[in-house]
Amino acid sequence: MSKVALVAGATGLVGSHLTDILLKSPEYTKVISFVRRASGLEHEKLDERVISFDGMKLLPHEEVNDVFCCLGTTIKKAKTKEVFMKVDYEYPIQLGKIGKEHGATKYLVISSMGASPGSPFFYSQVKGNLEEGLMELHYPSLHIFRPSLLLGERQEFRLGEKAGEIFSRMVRPIMVGRLKRYRSISGKQVAYGMYRTAISSTGEKVTIHESDQIQQL
Repeated sequence: MSKVALVAGATGLVGSHLTDILLKSPEYTKVISFVRRASGLEHEKLDERVISFDGMKLLPHEEVNDVFCCLGTTIKKAKTKEVFMKVDYEYPIQLGKIGKEHGATKYLVISSMGASPGSPFFYSQVKGNLEEGLMELHYPSLHIFRPSLLLGERQEFRLGEKAGEIFSRMVRPIMVGRLKRYRSISGKQVAYGMYRTAISSTGEKVTIHESDQIQQL
């Protein structure tokens, strides 16, 4: 069965790898990509749309099968909690609604380790609220990915994340047993895990993939 994918956040660390994987995969005949700026990527299966996420939509006749949400920012980049909420909560929810309206049966989203509405940390609170909001959309299949620190080359430099990446590489060899789930993970691994999950069938309505489980995918 040939499928159509809808991807949001294709210029980010995970999204760029995921888009490349989807374009090369035999399972997908078309990849619709919502981006804020052109990626420069060209492919016969790619339908890239540079849009304002406040007004994202599909054409009335368009149908999609799987929705991949790779949207995300940081408080520092967003500058305000309101902007952060819009990117990390409102847009993913709206994307889910659009996908479902156009026939999607799977929604795959990047959340975060420690996501919980009751978390004392704002970032984790937002991610937890997002997870609950997506569950309320009642997708036949919802997959939530909770990676730990993401490794890989980003288009923008993030000093804090770069320092964390260096430290995580140093301590990785001793993070075994229960600590294994806190190991850093590459953006490419997360992207591949999302792809593998999307093309496999599962009877679970909601599946949460913790970081160490994503690495196994």
